[in-house]
Amino acid sequence: TTPGGPVIKFALADNLGESKVKLIPLAEFPVTPRLPGEAIPLPPELRRSIHEAMECASIDSTRYVLNGAFIDASNPKAFNVVGTDGKHLYSANSFTLPIKLSVLIPSHKFLQWKEFNQDGEWQMKADSDNIQLSSRRWRFITRQIQGNYPNWRQTVPNPADDKTHITLDPTKLETLIKLVQRIPCHDPDRYQTIGLEWRDGQFLLLGKDSENEPWTRVPVSDVQGKGPEMRIFLSRRFLIKAFGYGMNTISLVDPMHPLRFHTKAKQMIVMPLRMDPGQPPPQQPKPVNVPPPTPKPMLNNPTPETPPSSTEAKNAVEEAIDMTMIIRDKLNDGFNLLRDLSVKLKTINRDQKASAREMQSVRSTLRSIQGLKI
Repeated sequence: TTPGGPVIKFALADNLGESKVKLIPLAEFPVTPRLPGEAIPLPPELRRSIHEAMECASIDSTRYVLNGAFIDASNPKAFNVVGTDGKHLYSANSFTLPIKLSVLIPSHKFLQWKEFNQDGEWQMKADSDNIQLSSRRWRFITRQIQGNYPNWRQTVPNPADDKTHITLDPTKLETLIKLVQRIPCHDPDRYQTIGLEWRDGQFLLLGKDSENEPWTRVPVSDVQGKGPEMRIFLSRRFLIKAFGYGMNTISLVDPMHPLRFHTKAKQMIVMPLRMDPGQPPPQQPKPVNVPPPTPKPMLNNPTPETPPSSTEAKNAVEEAIDMTMIIRDKLNDGFNLLRDLSVKLKTINRDQKASAREMQSVRSTLRSIQGLKI
């Protein structure tokens, strides 16, 4: 600080430069809300569910109410943590909190920050407008997302309607994720389509390098299944995400209904990619010339889409509107890919640091042993 006010000094070539800083009056800063009541401890499993729900939440600013993790307190005996972007939905239950109102936590990078997540137990305070999440040293206060969260339960298939169940070895999920990533993908920039098939008592993954090629089938071992034979397609991003969350059971109704991945108190509902109704049935070994899939919406329109007939002519404005919707979907898919890549890179970086620490510990031990005198 100088008589003329505070300055910031910085390196400038071989000299030291400085820049004056204009002070902002304290009155212009918003008042930090003080939330009443006692803070509620959040168990580690609940905190993990909040993170997973945020990874499944929407990033579309036009659907802001979906841009966060929803703690649904409507059932006092079994709360749910929910996150959805309209194409897949995550929910986790089997916990309760001493709150009466549901909470809608907006997604924020600070909540993913390593230091905040490694700083002890999380505690939560909330009122109708704001929410506070705090650790041993840090406190995060923000406004809740305002608005009514959609009725997410109506998108969850009734377990009684499930016909085919496939259960995978939970210890093999990491290996299975690597296998899924190596399956050929003919539309990597769009849907990243992958097929799941239950046939002749065997679970198969389907992929192909180009649209006009037949499907390549890769068998998966250590699988238990029951129910009628079935083939269904979805985005491999959601398949990898479900396996990453430890969901090792897949329940299916038919190729047009949502898939349900689940384990214990977690589940993820995924909208399938609808293939052309005229394609060969699942019993045929190598369907060819399968047209590109189109996704079905989850929360906006639960009924199956039907393509317009060739006699329905669209004017230029309607065509332009359709193009904007296509562009929006592609941008959303791109943002989702970047988010998934960021999570993957964080995991790799954490593993590398852990390996480096272990190696440093080994080296220190070796140096200690070498310094011993007998």
